[in-house]
Amino acid sequence: MNPNLLNSSVTGNVQLLNALLQVDELILDRIPVSCFNETPLHIAALSGHLDFVKILVRKKPSLAMSLDSLRRTALHLASAEGHVEIVRELLNVMSPIGWCSRDQDGRTPLHMAAMNEQLEVIKVLIETKPDIGRELQENGDTVLHTCISCNRFEAMKLLSKLWNEEELATLTDRNGNTLLHLAVIQKQIQTVKYLLEKSSIRETGNIVNGHGFTVMDVLDHRPQDLGALQIRSVLMEANFRRGSVYGRST
Repeated sequence: MNPNLLNSSVTGNVQLLNALLQVDELILDRIPVSCFNETPLHIAALSGHLDFVKILVRKKPSLAMSLDSLRRTALHLASAEGHVEIVRELLNVMSPIGWCSRDQDGRTPLHMAAMNEQLEVIKVLIETKPDIGRELQENGDTVLHTCISCNRFEAMKLLSKLWNEEELATLTDRNGNTLLHLAVIQKQIQTVKYLLEKSSIRETGNIVNGHGFTVMDVLDHRPQDLGALQIRSVLMEANFRRGSVYGRST
């Protein structure tokens, strides 16, 4: 990449970018197409340089669909960093396919926002494409399972609105874990209490995962510290029980 173009991308120097474009109108067209390089748009989106991004996508909209070495678009980076206005700009020039583009780990921009609990970005993304949150990752997990795995409670609450209560009760990951299974495994008492506010989840609380374990069973497999005791108390109050795998139903 042209050193001056790289420098302007890092610093967000709009004046330098305009000067470069005035001297060479095709400078953006000569950006090397390589899986090892970030484009100026990747760099500016990551750094939050909104005005710089606006110029780039106006001059060369196709940059928004370019991938870096980890198969991330600029939208992935802006979403992860919470740059809401940049996210809006990128969505305006990208196709719906780009909104759902997956990086090398199968994560969409929404996953990146959820993992970093960028709530305003999440709102923009699901307003643009409401069903984007319901799409499964390549490993079969939902974005809600990702939120719980990363302990992103507020993101999980926001995204859970994309499903009705009955659906929330039966969403499972690749190991057959419901949201409640995973919250118990992670010992997230706040999440457990939130999920148990849903009547459908309370009513299906003794569903088993891929290993044949109920939520009480998986709790028995966790270290019995204060967090486990608190969750056990909540589950017992909700009349949850161990599965037959233990030869008992208490």
